Amino acid sequence: MHRRLLGYALALFIILLSWHVLSLIVNSPALPTPLQTVPMLVTYGAQLGPDFLVSFYRVLIAMIIGTAIAMPLGLAIGRSPRLDTVFGPLLYILYPIPKIVFLPILLVLLGIADAPKIVLIALTIFFQVLITVRDAAKEVPEASVLSIRSLGASRMDVFLHVVIPASLPALFTALRISSGTAVAILFFAEAIAGSTGLGHFIIDSWAMLSYPRMFAGIIAMAFLGVILYEIFDILERRLARWR
Repeated sequence: MHRRLLGYALALFIILLSWHVLSLIVNSPALPTPLQTVPMLVTYGAQLGPDFLVSFYRVLIAMIIGTAIAMPLGLAIGRSPRLDTVFGPLLYILYPIPKIVFLPILLVLLGIADAPKIVLIALTIFFQVLITVRDAAKEVPEASVLSIRSLGASRMDVFLHVVIPASLPALFTALRISSGTAVAILFFAEAIAGSTGLGHFIIDSWAMLSYPRMFAGIIAMAFLGVILYEIFDILERRLARWR
């Protein structure tokens, strides 16, 4: 734990130092120094706090929904050649489509509150988790399946005690990777259609040419991504201890 905190402290020092040097080189109001930006976190804390919680709620709920739907489907498709034959081509066609393009449609159908933002992020997470879990389920060694079946295990037992545990590491890898994508989509959704959240705070600051305030929002959004990453890392250590 102490080593992990030390690593974060060192990384933060390197980032702040590089940021400060780059700001001095560029010498533009559009890139304020950390010394100009960090106090804004305190100055606008009363606004940043609620916006942070709103954004965190949106992205976390969306990732839970997307994962809850995608994981069982991915396991089923990965273990069934027939299902894979039917749904595999659909995944190859639909997955490369950038899901952000559906934002205007979702705004028309669901309004500009939380729903379209949550659905958009959940849709993105759904495909990333589905494909990762499907591939992980496919790669479960048949010897492991046959060995537990020889002991009288049912198909459900195979899923619970072999397929799911073997797929968990891939699932958490997908979640950690997709957390960055989820935060990026959240920013676009809140910036384009919203009056709350960190994305709106950043764009509002940019429109007012308040660059230190804008970078304070960027720091808060980066912190949001770190929290999500750590949540999935902790869950993996708890649920996949054999790694």
